[in-house]
Amino acid sequence: MDLGPKLGKQIRYIRKQQNRTLDEIASTCGFSKSLLSKIENGVTTPPIATLMKIAETLGVTVSDLLEENKEVGTIYTQASTYKNNDKLIKTEKGYSFYAFAAARQDKIMQPYYFVARKSEVYNHALSHKGEEFVFVLEGVMNYKVGDMEYTLGPGDSIYFTSLEEHTLTPISDEVKYMAIFSSN
Repeated sequence: MDLGPKLGKQIRYIRKQQNRTLDEIASTCGFSKSLLSKIENGVTTPPIATLMKIAETLGVTVSDLLEENKEVGTIYTQASTYKNNDKLIKTEKGYSFYAFAAARQDKIMQPYYFVARKSEVYNHALSHKGEEFVFVLEGVMNYKVGDMEYTLGPGDSIYFTSLEEHTLTPISDEVKYMAIFSSN
């Protein structure tokens, strides 16, 4: 699923609504004006950590960037919704994700479904505000948090403070896992 144009349009809309410049947002996030421009123009779809920095700088949630319609109450998601690869959002870092309950307003956590393929994931360190829980569904990966590296297989999990640099490296050809981010 190519979310780039819709995502970029929503980021630009919120930024302009707040009368803020590309320079201001990019500088606060710690990346270039050029990168933010590419995101706003739908040229690139950033990784979750970058979306979290943009959302925090704009004072909104990642869900606010992904969805225009807001719902309250229970959000039901059938497995076919996220297991269908055309519903996954492909990032520039080589992994794909699905944000559960993105339309739900005022969430205190954001659950995701990730698919990381060994041949496609770029080795990169992530760091963002909050806490994170990762649960492996299929496949095997190394997950490094700070100076510690863990090998996670089906049924294994890890919970950590997201400010610590963390990276994942698929060991099997494909790894499918759930991650729940909380910024509280």
